Amino acid sequence: MKLFDLIKRFHNDESGAVTVDWVVLTAAIVGLGIAVLASVRTGVDHVAGEIESALTSAKVNQLGTLN
Repeated sequence: MKLFDLIKRFHNDESGAVTVDWVVLTAAIVGLGIAVLASVRTGVDHVAGEIESALTSAKVNQLGTLN
C-alpha cells in the first residue's frame, strides 16, 4: 500500500509544472529572438554595405574651403 500511496502522491504533485512552464516560455522567447535576427539580418547587411560605399567614396575637404 505504501508504494501505491507514493505513486499517487508523485502523480498529484505539481511542483515541477511551473518549471516546465518557464522552460517552454523561455524557449519560445529565444526562438522568437532568433527568428527576428534572421529576418532583420539581410536588411542590416544591405544598409551597412550602402554606408560603407558612401564612406569610401566620400571626399575630405581642407579646413576652411567650401565646394
